[in-house]
Amino acid sequence: MTELYKILKESVGLVKSEIQSLSAKLKKKEYKAKTTIIREGSIAHKLYFIESGLLRTYHLLEGKEISTYFASDNQFISTYSSFISQTPSLEVLETIEDSTVYELSYQSLLELYKESLRFEKLGRILAEKNYLCVLDRTLTMQTKTAKDKYLDFIENYDPKIIQRTPQHMIASFLGITPESLSRIRKQVFIS
Repeated sequence: MTELYKILKESVGLVKSEIQSLSAKLKKKEYKAKTTIIREGSIAHKLYFIESGLLRTYHLLEGKEISTYFASDNQFISTYSSFISQTPSLEVLETIEDSTVYELSYQSLLELYKESLRFEKLGRILAEKNYLCVLDRTLTMQTKTAKDKYLDFIENYDPKIIQRTPQHMIASFLGITPESLSRIRKQVFIS
């Protein structure tokens, strides 16, 4: 939890009393690998800060899992559209490996917003980062070749995500087949 406080102090300037208020609302949870945390169709009532581990979101398309986001140590994750709107999720949130997270409920976040402008700033920063991530992903998917998508992925994602995420999940995230990803990886690592 120390890393979370450090991040929040640096990004929004939380003071000791605000950190104490946040601490009272956080719940530490441990999940085994391949645990579904949020199901498609359920409402995402929580935002998660990953202390350690690896999680992803995905949606189902004709029975096939399409990865939409990966997060690892010291990152936030949820099925954001559901969390923000408190409507049924179009995505699934699951662990890829054993993970330890801190949960913050939607209701607790609203209470924190009322308590301090710094928490509102945190909400704005998370929303802005999420928007930029979605925009970047959309442009990447629409404008880049399969090889460039992979190069962009390895340049911009945490090495832990690149090394520990199963290849078929990365391929679905990039919108290519696992076989194409295998060929691209061989080209990239031979070059």
